[in-house]
Amino acid sequence: MNRKTNRNTTGPLSGVRVLEITQIMSGPTCGLLLADLGADVIKIEKTQGGDDARGYRDPQVGGVSGPFMMMNRNKRGLALDLKSEQGRALLLRMVKQADVLVENFRGGTMDKLGLGYEVLKAHNPGLIYCAITGYGRSGPYADKGGFDLIAQGFAGLMSVTGEPGRPPVKSGSAVSDMNAGILAALGILAAYIHKLKTGEGQVVDTSLSDAALQQTYWHAAVWFATQQSPQPTGSAHLLTAPYQAFEASDGWINIGGANQTNWERICDVLGHPDWKTDARFATNRDRMVHLDELVDLMNAVVRTRTRAEWQAAFDAAGVPAGPVHTIGEALSHPQTLARGMVVDLVHPQAGPTRAIGCPIHFSASPERTSTPAPLLGQHTREVLQAFGLDAAEIDALLAAGVVSEPAPPQA
Repeated sequence: MNRKTNRNTTGPLSGVRVLEITQIMSGPTCGLLLADLGADVIKIEKTQGGDDARGYRDPQVGGVSGPFMMMNRNKRGLALDLKSEQGRALLLRMVKQADVLVENFRGGTMDKLGLGYEVLKAHNPGLIYCAITGYGRSGPYADKGGFDLIAQGFAGLMSVTGEPGRPPVKSGSAVSDMNAGILAALGILAAYIHKLKTGEGQVVDTSLSDAALQQTYWHAAVWFATQQSPQPTGSAHLLTAPYQAFEASDGWINIGGANQTNWERICDVLGHPDWKTDARFATNRDRMVHLDELVDLMNAVVRTRTRAEWQAAFDAAGVPAGPVHTIGEALSHPQTLARGMVVDLVHPQAGPTRAIGCPIHFSASPERTSTPAPLLGQHTREVLQAFGLDAAEIDALLAAGVVSEPAPPQA
């Protein structure tokens, strides 16, 4: 580990080499985080079409998929045909000089290609092999494919999302996919520490269903304690009140009365100190029992002023509160910008673009967000040279269709 690459990178993972053979969202999320932390992440895609997310044409910028660009910045791109014998041999050659390999195929796919962990381990005993699947590498569903929607339903998330009495609702963001990628990156870092101590590589195994189930901590606590499955509560909290969105005169604002002190402050801000001693609302248990009544009373008051007016009043009283932003409002907010959570990049085809920045910040080894998502095979020649192939070998592989690179721009 900590080998030198031909990339000038910073970050705590600088010098770590990752082979990312993934597509769409879960695997690319993992690779994105590792790349932001300084790893040299080489995105390996099929030569024809590449990552399926490249086909997500709406929205697009300059003919390039916006979703693909979001998930694959800071990576180098290699187009490689793993169904060919030469392509598999080339990957094995690369594995010998890699620290990590991440894949998110259906369970068993890499074994069928002759590239399963035991094969790769024979070429590099210290390799950290991370597999993100639909349901994990064990159990009766090990060979089933997985999608975010299916995982959210499987884990019960859709049964507790949305308004009471309405059909099941999927989370607005792909929480199963993204959380699986985050857990994969966390697992890789834990395996990395283990390798530093022992020299041993290992398999890191997570799944969309595991990642979705992990999001049910509070709801699972209720089930384990009562054997009753929680129901959807809209924006309200499962265990405490008032803790949800309320309607102001110009939009919605979240108010967090997650403890008795904050509840009493809310009463004062809303001009109803009498609610503190009202038998329906005196304790959290009382407020949960009479939640509908409480929400109606609070909404009647909150509707009389704007979000900004209430925000100022709650801030002055020390009550957690904040507006329910649109995505555009959130991405344009001064706090978001001050945290570097929006970054400007220049893509070779799409031109100037923007992306979400790294959500982790370091004082001594700063993260980086500097390069756009690659064109399909953009760094094929550069990457293969870094793994010791000479120009003649690379030209032969290109001629055979084992690897590919973009056509040179027309004059």
